[in-house]
Amino acid sequence: MATIKVRKDGPYLVTGGAEITDAEGNPIEAKNNDNFALCRCGKSQNKPFCDGAHSVTGFTDGK
Repeated sequence: MATIKVRKDGPYLVTGGAEITDAEGNPIEAKNNDNFALCRCGKSQNKPFCDGAHSVTGFTDGK
């Protein structure tokens, strides 16, 4: 069962495996399909995955 944890001012951490598809339904391969981080800030150069850009862009989740 997949679990998604929202990190304060950071990415969504996905554990337990999940299938990822783009807007057209095409699969997107994760390096490790069991554990990965999804970008929330929109600044990642590796979307939809987090590359740590949130930490240098000053992203906050507004909470």
